[in-house]
Amino acid sequence: MTAVIGAGAAKRRRRHATLVGWSFILPNFLGFAALTLVPVVGTFIVAFTDWDSYSDPKWIGLANFRRMLQDDNFWTALQNTCWYAAGHIPLTLAASLGLAVLLNQKLRGVGILRTAFFFPYITSLVAVAVVWNMLLSPDAGPVNQILRHLGVSHPPGWTTSTDWSLPALIITSVWRDMGYYMVLFLAGLQTIPAELYEAARVDGAGPWARFWHITLPGLRPTTFFVLVMLTISSFKVFDLVQVMTEGGPGRSTLVLSQLIFRQGITQGRFGYSSAISLVLFVIVLAITLIQFQLQRRSER
Repeated sequence: MTAVIGAGAAKRRRRHATLVGWSFILPNFLGFAALTLVPVVGTFIVAFTDWDSYSDPKWIGLANFRRMLQDDNFWTALQNTCWYAAGHIPLTLAASLGLAVLLNQKLRGVGILRTAFFFPYITSLVAVAVVWNMLLSPDAGPVNQILRHLGVSHPPGWTTSTDWSLPALIITSVWRDMGYYMVLFLAGLQTIPAELYEAARVDGAGPWARFWHITLPGLRPTTFFVLVMLTISSFKVFDLVQVMTEGGPGRSTLVLSQLIFRQGITQGRFGYSSAISLVLFVIVLAITLIQFQLQRRSER
């Protein structure tokens, strides 16, 4: 009898703990379901319809995807997105890792320097874009004035040039994002035992050897996380492009997320816009899965 009563009490305690756990999870889950999960599922459905948000959706199957294959704007946006990611990911990774290694040293005022480099990330992106548009102004911008002073007679047109507008976006985004990923790398550096560096110094290993054989292997989990986050953020970039160039000049900085915005919000083609969103999701998912697979192989 005592054992039965004890088992019943244990079940009640587990049930109570489960209810308490759900009480903490449920508010956040409801917000996630209403604002993220349901819209995502809806996007998968709308992608196979013709819908302008005013009339009832009309099921058209794969017509939106066939149209996408013939849409020159889609291929231009896809190409620009890939070029942006190809520049933004490695440059941000290198800059943030370099800053983290530098600011992990015992320097005077290192706390102020860490805050200064992190500050752009929490600054309004609109303010960042406006300031960098002024800095990169072809005629009166400080960047081109410095280049002229250094002897460059015809400095780049930056956001007014079809050749330099995308590099201008990459430079701005790297400057803004590197502080955030620097903090992640700093956290990873704190997990590497100092004894490893001391032993390497005793064995005569130089700074580069210590970085290559101790720092980089020790930062492998952090680097993997940063790569995944950078890949996702690079392929879904929108706000910086919208404020700085609006996809121009011409279509030189038109990216997929901006094409989605134009087709859906501006032109009311929500079915076609959802189809592009679905393709973007599949691209990012595929790249992320490949990164996970490569990470598993490197750990074996």
